[in-house]
Amino acid sequence: MQRYEILHRTYYNYASSVQLGPHTLLLRPREDHDLRIESALLTTMPTSHVRWHRDVEDNSVAIATFEDATASLLIESRVVVHQYNQVPLDFVVEEYATDYPFAYLPEDATVLAPYMKAAGAAVGAQLAEWALKVWEPGHRIQTAALLQRLASHIERTVSYQRREEPGVQAPEVTLSHAKGSCRDSAFLFMQVARSWGLAARFVSGYLSSAPSPTHFGATHAWAEVFLPGAGWKGFDPTLGAIVGPDHIAIAVSRSPESVPPVAGSFTGPAESSFQVGVWVTPLS
Repeated sequence: MQRYEILHRTYYNYASSVQLGPHTLLLRPREDHDLRIESALLTTMPTSHVRWHRDVEDNSVAIATFEDATASLLIESRVVVHQYNQVPLDFVVEEYATDYPFAYLPEDATVLAPYMKAAGAAVGAQLAEWALKVWEPGHRIQTAALLQRLASHIERTVSYQRREEPGVQAPEVTLSHAKGSCRDSAFLFMQVARSWGLAARFVSGYLSSAPSPTHFGATHAWAEVFLPGAGWKGFDPTLGAIVGPDHIAIAVSRSPESVPPVAGSFTGPAESSFQVGVWVTPLS
């Protein structure tokens, strides 16, 4: 087991005093048998009334509402977690799904259907042709090995680019430019996996690692695929690796646009700026 302290600070500065609308905050890690929360503190300046609920994906969502007008907004989440996912390759896939291609059982396919449909436009010829470099129809391969191969291929062919703009690039844009953010690479991974008939979803979270060209102390994104017998298993195409003890999931969704860490509105002068800082610190 590894303990981490996660500090996520978001600061907005407005041109003059504004009235803040409700803000949706996805900042609390997803608790399960691999991860437990020791402590969690969410604060805002100005102060707000915070109401918690679970969304349709079972993410923990905070809705912050504000009364006073302000020229700035600080949102700070400080969480200590216990991470138990120390051996990410220690899982067993059901025999019928060990090798790809396979088909989900009917009762599973009904639940997984929303995660098997390509998001946005249908998979185009460019993406289908690119996917042939990873797997050609008619060849059998171990399912987990195929997904690892896909993650590694994206890591080798798509250069990391930090993007502050909201949303994700279409896979065709990522392939044409051969670069993208972690969420762009995750979306590319998802679309290819879905084109193969696999259920895939987007994950927003944190990564514990030293600063590097692919990690600047910000939120991180990867993808998960449902493997019968093993459940939702994470793959990080930015790193070309299976998700392990350094990954801490915050929210999941069938659509990448649905899970920004902070989303809200304000009424007042349009000019504003913001800064985000994330620090993930291993604890003894």
